[in-house]
Amino acid sequence: MERVTLRIPKQQIEEVEEMVETGKFPNRSEAIRSAVREMIDEQTDQASPNSWAKV
Repeated sequence: MERVTLRIPKQQIEEVEEMVETGKFPNRSEAIRSAVREMIDEQTDQASPNSWAKV
């Protein structure tokens, strides 16, 4: 796995921390990885020529 350093507004980090504290994610890294996976999946779906649900 690669390490990436990024800057995120404090409010967004607080919201991620809340998701970790409530047990939705085990830690911040996993929450951010999940968001990146979701973004990639969404972009892949939009790029698909057979994406009938995106009409």
